[in-house]
Amino acid sequence: MNDSTNLLSLEGLVFEATEIKLDGHVLSITLNRPEKRNAINTVMGNEIAYALSYASQESNVRVVIIQAKGQVFCAGGDLASMSGQVEETVSTVPKIGGFDRISLLIRNINKPVICKIQGSVYAGALLMVSNATHAIAVNEAKFAAPEIKRGIWPFMVMAGLFRVMPKRQGLDFIMRGEAIDAMTAEKYGLITQAVAKDELDQTVNKLATDFANLPPNTMKMGLEAYNRQDAMAFDDALPYLKEQLAKCLQAEDAKEGIAAFFEKREPQWKGGKNES
Repeated sequence: MNDSTNLLSLEGLVFEATEIKLDGHVLSITLNRPEKRNAINTVMGNEIAYALSYASQESNVRVVIIQAKGQVFCAGGDLASMSGQVEETVSTVPKIGGFDRISLLIRNINKPVICKIQGSVYAGALLMVSNATHAIAVNEAKFAAPEIKRGIWPFMVMAGLFRVMPKRQGLDFIMRGEAIDAMTAEKYGLITQAVAKDELDQTVNKLATDFANLPPNTMKMGLEAYNRQDAMAFDDALPYLKEQLAKCLQAEDAKEGIAAFFEKREPQWKGGKNES
């Protein structure tokens, strides 16, 4: 944010299609249209984008969890909304973006983003899963890009999908349009881990707590460098990363971490820096 007068706030806002909760350093975004299989309509897309933008802005937020209510994690884009149908809403969340911005925001927030997957994932919902830093799913979850069966190709999904899945497995996945199970999704790198249903909460909570207790400025700097070098040729990436390492070693987190090591104590990390 360049202008402090334009800082985003959650205070007083009505979220209709999502629930937003800040608990310590962890911001949870809960998809809340279970009767529609959590399909992302215009309202939900805007609310997710707003919450992610808020998380990016706020130094106090060190981890984001994206989760859902109901039997399905997310069915992708809401076809009625995508067809241009006007939606009545009680949401008072300022317009900031929509479905097409979600994956960019997740990828560029430069903070740990965990998809907590309690049910199946379809179509455009793969944008969230493939661009998050971590995805933990129950063993029963299925994953599918069924667009080809409707005469549509999952164009935008490919950007994130082929950065986590091997090319041949990814191509087969979207060319067939058939679902894969959580074990296969883990094997192919689409998700980080498949767990038993009764282990999902504990696994995600521990992961979020672990990340929240790590140096936030270093985490942000490292994830930003990861994203930038991902688009570079190797000969360009190496000198860039060498520069980032030098900056990291001179930063406050590294100095505190090294001092704590020699003094045989736990490091005391200071809060992350706000966007400027």
